[in-house]
Amino acid sequence: MRTTTTLLRLCAAGALVTCASLAHAVDWRPDAVVLEAGVGRNGNALAGAGLSWDWSWHRNAGAAELSARTELLLNEWRADDFGGGHQNFTQIVLLPTLRMQMAQGRSPWFLELGVGASYMDPLYVTPDRQFSTRFNFYDVLGVGYRLGADREVGLRLNHVSNAGIKKPNPGEEFLQLQFVQRF
Repeated sequence: MRTTTTLLRLCAAGALVTCASLAHAVDWRPDAVVLEAGVGRNGNALAGAGLSWDWSWHRNAGAAELSARTELLLNEWRADDFGGGHQNFTQIVLLPTLRMQMAQGRSPWFLELGVGASYMDPLYVTPDRQFSTRFNFYDVLGVGYRLGADREVGLRLNHVSNAGIKKPNPGEEFLQLQFVQRF
């Protein structure tokens, strides 16, 4: 038993050293700050901020350039409460996004598609909707415009649900305006 514990500790220490070395080799500095606001179908509202990391991955696909980035977002939802008034929900999102820019990346216009994960606190329960899980998928479909090399604006349709993993699963949609400032 003691040999197993010692072996597990050595393996854990080795894994930590390896992970620390890899984290040091990766550039963790974000490439941009993200601000967003949105409205939902039921009068709900969303406001948030986050950071974005560009991937080094780029591909030409005909007349378009494909690229990707990952966003880490902290959103606050505002929804109706039982008995009147409003309640707030905090959401953390990790969202990889695929981007397509026309004219092989020279056009200021872009389309984007993302599927990520979110965690909601507290559990989303309103008078007309109830999520069954705090963990949900966070899907976006958007169009945007680059305002020079360091700024962009976008309009996104956002859907949050657990993809039917557990019932009830009513989902929630938002139409969002996003602003990105690159460093």
